[in-house]
Amino acid sequence: MTREEAAIVSAYTGILIGGFDGFHEYAEELLGRPVFTHEFGDSEIAQELKDKSKQDFVSIEVVE
Repeated sequence: MTREEAAIVSAYTGILIGGFDGFHEYAEELLGRPVFTHEFGDSEIAQELKDKSKQDFVSIEVVE
């Protein structure tokens, strides 16, 4: 799994895998603004991240 894929999975599921820095960067990209660390505990932010990352999540290619 790539760093970007880990960030996508983290944003969609709400469970951090991989490094926080990659997830934080991806979250800011998705939301189009700086995101402070205390905001990640907000359920509205979590839902917005899930909604906005869904297309990236379902687009992850499974390689066997």
